Amino acid sequence: MSESPHILLVDPKFFDVSYVINPWMHPEAWAADPAGSKRAAFEAFDVLFHTLEKCGAKVEVMAGAMGLPDMVFPANAAVVLDRRAIVARFKCAERQGEEPLFVEELQRYVERGVLDEVSIFSPGCFQEGAGDAIWDVTRQHFWAGFGQRSVAAALDELRAFFGREVVGLELATPQFYHLDTCFCPLSGGEVFYYPPAFSPDSLARIHAHVEPAKRLVASAHDAAAFCVNAVNTGRDIVMAKPTDHARAMLEERGYRVHGVDLAPYIMSGGGAYCMTLRLNRSSTAAP
Repeated sequence: MSESPHILLVDPKFFDVSYVINPWMHPEAWAADPAGSKRAAFEAFDVLFHTLEKCGAKVEVMAGAMGLPDMVFPANAAVVLDRRAIVARFKCAERQGEEPLFVEELQRYVERGVLDEVSIFSPGCFQEGAGDAIWDVTRQHFWAGFGQRSVAAALDELRAFFGREVVGLELATPQFYHLDTCFCPLSGGEVFYYPPAFSPDSLARIHAHVEPAKRLVASAHDAAAFCVNAVNTGRDIVMAKPTDHARAMLEERGYRVHGVDLAPYIMSGGGAYCMTLRLNRSSTAAP
């Protein structure tokens, strides 16, 4: 029996939308009702926490930090596999202050015996964590996004650190700036993805690795609703409020879809997967 998912969230105390580093960010919408937006963010966070627990996950919460509102998206903070973690180098100055805080936090997990090692990408080698490096247990490789936030050179560092195959996928549009916004490998071997987010070469690479029957194509509506930015644990999938199309397609494959209203976080360009960092992902265990 596989180990229960061990998931890290970040307390939204300091979350707001006050700058723009991706096309989804709307500080003017947040500023129109900051108290209401903050209240909705706390409520959404609580529902996400309890939904993940209901799906069998062990969930822990680390503190955020003033002036670093996007810490609530820890998927971007590190890549973790087989008890080893490598911490991100953020491209945007607004997030670079997160790096030492996540190094410190993950070192605490080494002290607790949860992780064995924590490293960090080389200075200037921008790579934004599990948001751009998604482990596919079915195919036994990382899918790694590059071209928007993460650089192609990071693929080599990822290969060297984990000793695993890395399949690079170039992201073609600013709207889908991390791989996790448009690509989600599932426990049954399917891949839920949004083709317009990728360059032609990268689409060909996806098609070469994933047989047609396993390709679940997201609609533009699915992608804009952050349905692809989902957390898959076994047959459960946790996502922002699902579209009818996404729910029907996934339930037809035998998945249980759990929708959470994450509107305050989508206002900042993040969904369910962005808000989580899996600490005990194994290269051999089911997702």
